Amino acid sequence: MKNFKTKLIAFFGITMLFSSCTDDLNVIPEDDDIFLTEAFFSTPESYRQGIAGVYSNLSLTGLTGAGSSNIEGLDAGTSQYGRCLWYLQNLSTDEVIWSYENDPGVAEIQRNTWTSNNVIVLGMFARSMAQVAFCNEYLRQTTSEKLSNRGVTNSQLLANIADYRNEARAVRALAYYHLMDMFGKAAFNTENDIVGQAGPEYNRQQLFTFIESELNAIVPNLKAPRTNEYGRVDKAFAWMILAKMYLNAEVYIGQNKYDQCVTMCNNVIGGGYTLEANYLHNFTADNHTSTEMIFSLQSDGNVTQNYGPTTVMINGQVGSIEQNGSAMGVGSGGWGGALRLRKQFVQKFNGSSFNSDERKTIISGARPIDISTIADRDQGFVLAKYSNKTSTGAAGVNQGFVDTDFPLFRLADVYLMYAECAKRGAGNATISQAVTYVNDLRERANNGTSANISSTDLTLDFILDERARELHWEGHRRQDLVRFNKYAGGSYNWAWKGNGSNGIALPAHFNVFPIPSASLSANPNLTQNTGY
Repeated sequence: MKNFKTKLIAFFGITMLFSSCTDDLNVIPEDDDIFLTEAFFSTPESYRQGIAGVYSNLSLTGLTGAGSSNIEGLDAGTSQYGRCLWYLQNLSTDEVIWSYENDPGVAEIQRNTWTSNNVIVLGMFARSMAQVAFCNEYLRQTTSEKLSNRGVTNSQLLANIADYRNEARAVRALAYYHLMDMFGKAAFNTENDIVGQAGPEYNRQQLFTFIESELNAIVPNLKAPRTNEYGRVDKAFAWMILAKMYLNAEVYIGQNKYDQCVTMCNNVIGGGYTLEANYLHNFTADNHTSTEMIFSLQSDGNVTQNYGPTTVMINGQVGSIEQNGSAMGVGSGGWGGALRLRKQFVQKFNGSSFNSDERKTIISGARPIDISTIADRDQGFVLAKYSNKTSTGAAGVNQGFVDTDFPLFRLADVYLMYAECAKRGAGNATISQAVTYVNDLRERANNGTSANISSTDLTLDFILDERARELHWEGHRRQDLVRFNKYAGGSYNWAWKGNGSNGIALPAHFNVFPIPSASLSANPNLTQNTGY
C-alpha cells in the first residue's frame, strides 16, 4: 500500500521543475531559471512523475534532504506543510508547549502574540500557495490540447492522466481549505490564469464557494474510497474536506450547514472504513495499514526524510527526565524534552473513567503539572501517543526521521462530527446514532463498555472535550476551539494563552492569522486581516 510513498522523493525534482509557475502566488523559488519543459513529457511515466511531484509538497521541502527548502527565505522546519499546520492548529492551543523558544517564530505562536512577520505564519501561507501553484502548473501541462500536440493517444494513459488531473484539483482544494480556515482569505489563481500575474484576493465566502463547487464537480470522477494507491486522494478525501467546511460554515460564511455535514459524514462512513481495533495503531510506523485512515501526510525514515509533524512529535515527546525515546523507536534522549502538555489538556483525562483509556498516554512521573517556566523541560507532563515503532513492535528504519504518517483525516473524526451535528440540530442525524458513534470510540479506547455514555451526557461541552481526547495533536484543536467560541475571548483560558502564565483573553481578530507581510508586499491585491 505504501508504494506511492516511494515515488515522492524520486520525483520530488518535479516540484522544482514547477518553480517557474510559483511567482504569481507570492512564492519565490530557489532557482527561477528551472522551467517545466516539453522534453520532460517525453515518456508516459512523466505524467505519473508529475503528479507525484504535486503530492510531494505536502511532505518534502527541498531537493537535497530534510534541511533544504525550495522556497526562498524559508527554512525546512518553518515551511514544511504538515509541521506548519500542526504549529498553527495545536501549538497555539491548550494542548502542547515547545521548550525551545529561541526557535524562530515558536514563542509567538504558543504565547498567541504573533504578528504578520512571524516566520511560521509565513511558512504556512507560502507553502499552501506553493501547493496551489504546483497543482495549477500540472493542470496547465496536461490539457487535451497539450496532450494532443504531444501525440498522446494511448487510451489507458489518457485515462490515468484524467485521474491525475482530478487529484491535482482535489489537492489544490485542500490548500485553499487550509488558507480559508487559518487566514480567511488568499490570493486566487487557477490553471486558466496568466502565469506571473498576481491573483486577486478571495475572501472566505469566495473561497468556500470555489472549494465546494470544485470538489462537487470532481467527486464523481475520483476513485472510490480505499481503491486508490495509499497516499493518493479519493472520493472520501473530497467528502472529508466538504464535511469539515460544512461543520465550520457558521464561522466561515455565517450559515448553518450541519445537514450537509451529516450527508458527507454518512458518505464517508459508507465508504468501507472501520475503526482500527487498537487506537494507538493509528499513530505507529505502519499506520498506513490502519483501516480508518482516510488521508495522511506521508513520512518515511529513509525515503521521504523531513522535519514534518511526526518527526517533530515523536522526537519531541521524549521526556528530559524519562529518556524514553527507545520505547518510541527514536534515540533514547530524543530532542531532550522539547514537547510537554499544558495542564488544561491533561485535565481532560481526569477521573476514574479514564484510568484504562488507551488514549491517555500521558506520562506524569515526578513532574509538576504546571509549566511556570517554559524553558524548564522538567515541568509539565509528557505524551507518548505517536511512535516510530510498528504495531508489532518493530523499530522504524531510521531513529532520527520517522516512518509514521500524519493522520490528516481518519474515521474517528467523522463519528465525532456526526455527533456534534446531531447535537446542533441537524435534521438528518439522530442523538441515538450519535451516542452509538461516541461509544464506539470509547469502547475501542477502554476495551469494553465501562466508559460508555448516555444521551444525557452528550452535551456540546462534552463533545469538544471528547474531540480533544480522541484527536489531540492531529491538527484540529484550534479550529474546534474557534467553532465553539472558546479560542478568542476569555471564556476558556489555558496556560500561556495570550502570554499569561494562567492564560488571558485574546482579542477576536486572533481567530484568524495575519496575512504575512512578505505576501502583502509581493501581491498588492492582498489586504491585511482586521486587527493586525
